[in-house]
Amino acid sequence: MKKLLFLCLCSSAAFAQKSKDLTLGDIFGNSELYQKSVDEVAWMKNGKFYALLDDNKIFKSDVATGERGEVLADGDALSPAIDIDQYSFSADESKILLLTKKEGIYRRSFLADYYIYDVKTRSVKALSAGGKQQYAAFSPDASRAAFVRDNNLFVVELDAMQETQITRDGKKNRIINGSADWVYEEEFSFPDAFYWSPDGKKIAYYRFDETAVKEYSMHYWNHGQTYPSEYRFKYPKAGEENSKVEILIYDLDSRSAVKADLGNEADFYVPRVMWTADPNTLSVRKMNRLQNQLDILHVNASTGAAAKVLTETSNAYIDLEYVSDLRYLSDKKRMIVASERHGWKNYYLYTTDGKLINPITKGHGWEAVDLIGVDEKASMLYYLSTEGGYLNRSFWATSLDGKKKTKRSNADGVHEINMSPDFQFYIDSFSSSSQPLTATLYENKTGKPLKVLESNENLKKVLAEYGVTHKEFFTFTAADRTTVLDGYFVKPKNFDPTKKYPVLVYQYSGPRAPSVMNNFGAGRGYLWFQMLAQQGILTAVVDTRGTGFRGEKFTKQTYLHLGKMEADDLAAAGKYLGALPFADGNRLALHGWSYGGYMTAYVMTGGSGVYKVGIAGAPVTDYRFYDTIYTERYMQTPQLNPEGYGENPVKNAAHLKGHFLLIHGTGDDNVHFQNSVALADALIQAGKKFDSFYYPDQAHGFRSKSSLYLYNQMTDYLKAKL
Repeated sequence: MKKLLFLCLCSSAAFAQKSKDLTLGDIFGNSELYQKSVDEVAWMKNGKFYALLDDNKIFKSDVATGERGEVLADGDALSPAIDIDQYSFSADESKILLLTKKEGIYRRSFLADYYIYDVKTRSVKALSAGGKQQYAAFSPDASRAAFVRDNNLFVVELDAMQETQITRDGKKNRIINGSADWVYEEEFSFPDAFYWSPDGKKIAYYRFDETAVKEYSMHYWNHGQTYPSEYRFKYPKAGEENSKVEILIYDLDSRSAVKADLGNEADFYVPRVMWTADPNTLSVRKMNRLQNQLDILHVNASTGAAAKVLTETSNAYIDLEYVSDLRYLSDKKRMIVASERHGWKNYYLYTTDGKLINPITKGHGWEAVDLIGVDEKASMLYYLSTEGGYLNRSFWATSLDGKKKTKRSNADGVHEINMSPDFQFYIDSFSSSSQPLTATLYENKTGKPLKVLESNENLKKVLAEYGVTHKEFFTFTAADRTTVLDGYFVKPKNFDPTKKYPVLVYQYSGPRAPSVMNNFGAGRGYLWFQMLAQQGILTAVVDTRGTGFRGEKFTKQTYLHLGKMEADDLAAAGKYLGALPFADGNRLALHGWSYGGYMTAYVMTGGSGVYKVGIAGAPVTDYRFYDTIYTERYMQTPQLNPEGYGENPVKNAAHLKGHFLLIHGTGDDNVHFQNSVALADALIQAGKKFDSFYYPDQAHGFRSKSSLYLYNQMTDYLKAKL
């Protein structure tokens, strides 16, 4: 949007009163400052009902009225009593898996105690007495449940509660069965790696051999012990050895397994495995190490023989989002595939042997973002797209032949859709820059709104009391002088256009990871921006080239040279902002975390001098230190692309200009503390003055007390240096 947009939450009556000033105590302690959602809704088999967890009880609620009905399970009334963290139904809803005492490992992985709850008898049994489990899942007929423990896969016969160990070679930092290794969990976004066949007779599972992968070692300090403890785990860094991956299919009747024939290549990835509608056909998606070729393989579950049915290639890389959107139709003859082969992500209808039937969506200038569901009876596909503006996410329906398309959402903004399995109803969770999240239940057939499940009306009142303002969008020109990029300001309610304000520029800047969207400014970071604005420091949130949702060409132009183009754009953003009449171009600060921390360090050591202050949180400082899957997707290997890896903050440390604060947690399993140590050493060797702070034992995302300390630290640093 080229026109500046400034909307305030406050009513005219509120203008007559002095607003409360936001403090970090409010931001971290007042839950009324945060928008509510209805994420806890779980649709039941009959789409007229959904279940939700509240007050340690699982309620069955009526869709039409929203009223809570039967209590399906009461954790406090069980014997033993259970604090329910999560739950999942069996397919026939006769049983519920209750998860309790969850212990996180990495971003997605965890240990827990699972219990089997019988809805009819209201009785509960521990799934296993052999120690905590991982990722328990019912078989389709609810007669069994499978889980992982100590890198091995187990199955329990639920009637007799008889436990069978399927694999026996699992060993820490060696062999993993049924769950993902670190890099798959982080970069392919799944921790659980086993899958029941549709008839419940087989289980397909991953086997990772990590033997050749080098270990990374972290120390944990604050355990009240004389000596620190050491934690070692397998982490493949760019250009180094990956795990060897196999897909096996275990037959529960014969108690034997076959290995899927994935070819003779020594190094490849399997980012997704799923069963087709045929219980004897397993779908395996295989990618080469450079991730520029994707093969869809159909594996015979009885023999392991594989047939390649479709291949997708790219001159750069194939984005994981596109391999995720694959659906097999129940007729066993057709499948829906996502692709950006014509420059924009769209959906295509294929036969299961790889013949194109027709395009379903035909986006050019917009992307089909997310596949919500496929109603085969009505021959309709439901999806979110950027049609009408890439800052928005709108809801659409189209016939599978692509000939009839209707827009299901009206207001501009970001829509998230939760549709019932029978396609009778859907919940639209909508927000925009001027509207907090509103969750509304709709009847799908008519599009009629039935009930507002959450309006966040109290939030509007509370934010008005604190003088919180909305995003003010702007555009600026990229360093190439032709591409238009997006940003938004956070200004105080009493903004004075005749004053000269210091400006904090916040960004992430990573591939396909925009920070600027037409959604509501919610969350701790946005409230911190509001607090800074009230204290006289404006914030501008900006995106660079490569941040995505504007077509393949826009997203992939940073390929092989992560950071260079983005740094140029951040310098251009700073120059644009510094020339505005209300901004002080001599008092600009740059901040980001993770990839945003990398970009902050990259710009501050780039020698441009545009920013007076830089705060880099948990930055990658040399991509040789980061993992194979993410780094090589965008950069190839260091061996193939030494020039691309050669430009980084460590190498450029001698060119540091301005005040620089480097922050990292010593327990970061993702972006290792090694990155900040290397940059600090390079700055010291170059004789450059800088500030640094480490947070003992903190991971990539900080826990609450450390987070409060962090925000206090960054606030004080900005005030002192700007």
